[in-house]
Amino acid sequence: MSSGVQAEDQHEQDRHWMEQALLEARRAEAAGEVPVGAVLVRDGGVLARGWNHPIGAADPTVHAEIHALRAASSRAGNYRLTGTTLYVTLEPCVMCVGALVHARVARLVFAASEPRTGAVESCFRLLEPGLHNHDVIWQGGVLAEESAELLRGFFRSRR
Repeated sequence: MSSGVQAEDQHEQDRHWMEQALLEARRAEAAGEVPVGAVLVRDGGVLARGWNHPIGAADPTVHAEIHALRAASSRAGNYRLTGTTLYVTLEPCVMCVGALVHARVARLVFAASEPRTGAVESCFRLLEPGLHNHDVIWQGGVLAEESAELLRGFFRSRR
């Protein structure tokens, strides 16, 4: 298989899994939470899903990424989640980037950038190669407009 075909296959897979993360974001929105969703994938299947719900959980750490990582670690019986890809609808914050590194997530794919607290490319660049003992490969912008519109609509309805 040529690298162009592999790249196209990866692109389609990324879109598919990001659509799944957007479903989780809508779940958060339905609960009155900021609509951010995450899906953790390993070997072509879902290991765990998560959605933002710090308000309902009365816990500031229950971001979509943390929710998915906790569920996956419990399911796998190990906090190291090697060989996984995390799809999340919004660029992760400092806390979530730290958790990705500690969990040894192989790859991060996010949709929309987060200009206020994004810790991958927007405010901080915490996934620069060689910065930590584990490098997370990342890509932003997959279904970015769909995610951004979901967030804009949520905040518009709150005003």
